[in-house]
Amino acid sequence: MANFNKVILAGNLTRDPELRYTPKGTAVARITLAVNRTWKSESGENKEEVSFVDVDVWGRQAEVISQYMKKGRPLLVEGRLKQDTWEDKNTKQKQSKLKVVLESFSFIDSNRGDSGGGGSAEAPRSRPAPAAAGAPAPEGGEADAPPEGDDVPF
Repeated sequence: MANFNKVILAGNLTRDPELRYTPKGTAVARITLAVNRTWKSESGENKEEVSFVDVDVWGRQAEVISQYMKKGRPLLVEGRLKQDTWEDKNTKQKQSKLKVVLESFSFIDSNRGDSGGGGSAEAPRSRPAPAAAGAPAPEGGEADAPPEGDDVPF
């Protein structure tokens, strides 16, 4: 059976990116996106649901996102799902978390001024990501793990 693992999300950063480097010098950034869903209930009431998604970013893309993105800024992310598992140090129970490993991204211009007023009537524009952001990930799932011998500094 064929497998397909692709995620596309647009949301706002919940905090400034955390940029760190592995012992071998590979950049790693961790970001969290807040992705909103709105709908009307059967009674006509407006409802909203927010999902918080952790995203790991590697290499030059991590440095670019850390340089240009701040809490609250919108970002379009394309990547794949990855399940992290570990053993809790205190309870010795197995823990797991589903996250996204970024493969490419685009900055989204929100057209929102720092004055806090309403935005313009103009539609949002996006800028293409730097050339490194559009580069395909290595085959065999190598981009979801640090280079051999590197430890993730989170």
